[in-house]
Amino acid sequence: MCTTSSGSLLILFIAALIGADEDLDSARAYVARGMERFRNNRIGESIEDFDRAAKLEPRIVPHLWQRGISLYYAGRFKEGREQFELHKAVNPHDVENAAWHFLCVAKQQNVEAARKSLIKIDTRQDTRVPMAEVYEYYAGRGNEEAVLAAANRDGSERARMYAHLYLGLYDEVFGDENKARDHLEQAAAAKLQGHYMYDVAKVHLRQRRRGG
Repeated sequence: MCTTSSGSLLILFIAALIGADEDLDSARAYVARGMERFRNNRIGESIEDFDRAAKLEPRIVPHLWQRGISLYYAGRFKEGREQFELHKAVNPHDVENAAWHFLCVAKQQNVEAARKSLIKIDTRQDTRVPMAEVYEYYAGRGNEEAVLAAANRDGSERARMYAHLYLGLYDEVFGDENKARDHLEQAAAAKLQGHYMYDVAKVHLRQRRRGG
């Protein structure tokens, strides 16, 4: 995932990549609408838009990590895993990408398989707090306390949101639904606007409240 203003940066990238061609402008519009539909908890429709954008402009496919997240919430874990593997080629040291890949494999198979296939990341290249600690936790070498301590030292709303989001997602694949919900509620309570991962936390809670 992009490190700042994730959605807007993706749209700007696509705009630069595809230029002013009318049909390819439609690809950009489909990406934007897919993101908005996801924010509105319209998961299936968001995937349709991302897929239409990919069909119109295949070069953007590796960049569509938002599509991978939508696939996760649609229960299409194998396809989600494949999307995050594609994204590694264009964003090789993104801890979030490795985390979502882990989550897809854990749901598709099990946690042991997810650990074995964890995408290798140089966490020094992802300077967001607490991404290094999140990666170590998912790898089975860290712990929840280290993730939260790093976020608290940073003191920012974004760091705390990231910490609770990825702790909650992790707890869910281990079957601790109550603990997962507590973390996701704290992530969704962050004072952030226009941040896609903050929106993910809110959509996650809506999805789980209605049973998926």
